[in-house]
Amino acid sequence: MRILHTMLRVGDLDRSISFYTEVLGMKLLRKKDYPDGRFTLAFVGYGDESENTVIELTHNWDIDRYELGTGFGHIALEVNDVYEATGQIRNNGGKILREAGPMNAGTTVISFVEDPDGYQIELIGKKG
Repeated sequence: MRILHTMLRVGDLDRSISFYTEVLGMKLLRKKDYPDGRFTLAFVGYGDESENTVIELTHNWDIDRYELGTGFGHIALEVNDVYEATGQIRNNGGKILREAGPMNAGTTVISFVEDPDGYQIELIGKKG
């Protein structure tokens, strides 16, 4: 078994695709409209779905905003250099929630950014 994807409901699909591809550097892997259900699915990620876990962006055509609730925490991405990645995201227009630095009560370097719908994304430094 393996994890295939994580699904996020988004209010503006084009805005979200732009964030994940232009700000975080993912690729749009596939996108399909489902007119009978009035929704569109877009899959983004860093590599082919056959070998990588990806993110499914679901846009329900009649909804432009969601309440995030308190159950979901964040998506985590491994990066080579958290300081550099955080700077690049900032330069690309991304919102930084927590600057790069050691985690609370630990030494792992992390930062947090936010996507256009308010979902938090943690950047974690690659080990070794």
